Parts: sequence; structure tokens; C-alpha cells
Amino acid sequence: MSTKLDNLEMRLARRIKTEREARHWSLDDLAGRSGVSKAMISKVERGESSPTAALLGRLSGAFGLTISTLLARAEGAASRLKRASEQTVWRDPATGYLRTAVSPEGSKVIDLVRCELPPGASVAYPASSYTFIDQQIWMLKGRLHFIEGAETHELCSGDCLQLGSPVDCRFENRQRTMCIYLVVVARQQ
Repeated sequence: MSTKLDNLEMRLARRIKTEREARHWSLDDLAGRSGVSKAMISKVERGESSPTAALLGRLSGAFGLTISTLLARAEGAASRLKRASEQTVWRDPATGYLRTAVSPEGSKVIDLVRCELPPGASVAYPASSYTFIDQQIWMLKGRLHFIEGAETHELCSGDCLQLGSPVDCRFENRQRTMCIYLVVVARQQ
């Protein structure tokens, strides 16, 4: 893993702790609100464990933040221009899923997130990750099976899906090639 990713993971660990403490929540409070064990939260906050995409979804949902906002706050300074070389890249240690925050951190309403899901990989997010946002998925390359509650959407290059009401969701790449898509997240005002 690159130094940039290592540094981001340490900043993310500090940010999660900062978000928790800013709300005056104990580890027990955050565990109860997120469904993540107190022991795992403690390991993540100390930088002893890299958070998975699913875990970040649960924590950000408990904080009332998008994953993009949580990562942007970990990254630091806001600017209206975000060069490709400055975009925050995060890799899920469990699946190899690669998430690039394309939007500048100063965006108040919309986040653009470029995602690469390796062959055979699956990433699940709880409904709490979607309760305060409107989201669309635009397929750039490959094929994605997006499971939204009991409904499965098969998305191919060029397809765009607007998510429905908040339910548990899963992104699956059942193919033998990389799946690349853009997620557009609009925070509800």
C-alpha cells in the first residue's frame, strides 16, 4: 500500500475519533448508533485496523455524514479546484474496491465519487448510509449488479440509476473484468 493511502488511513482514524468526540459520544454510543462493535471502532480510531467500505458506511451514517464528507474532512483543506493528483483515493482492505473522491471538498450539495470494483468483489452499505442523501450511479465500464433491498438492477456501460428510498444495498461485480462507475451524491437540504 502506498504512503498516500497510509497517511489517509491515519487521518481518517483521527477524523472518526474527532467526529465521535465532537458529539460527546462514547465508544458505546457510536457502537449502538452504527452497529459496529466498540472493539472495532477503538481499533480503527487507534489506526490498528483499516476500515472497510461497509464499516465506513455504518460510521458515516451514524454521524449523519456521507462517506465523501467523512473522507473529505479527513483529507483537510477545501478548494474549488481539485486536480486529479490531489483527489482522495481510498482502497477497501477487504475487497480491493477503490474509491476516488473527485469533487472538491468545499462542495456543499454534490459529491462525485469514481469507484472501481474488482472482479468478483461485493460491497454492502446499510440503509443508514442513504437516509440523508439522493444518489445516482452512472456506469462507465463493465457491468454492475446493484442490489437495492429486494430489487436487483443490472447496470451496463452508459446506464444511470437513481436510488430509491433508503434500504440496505450491495454493489456486486460478477464479471471477470474491472467495473468502473461514478456515484453522484446530492445531500438533502
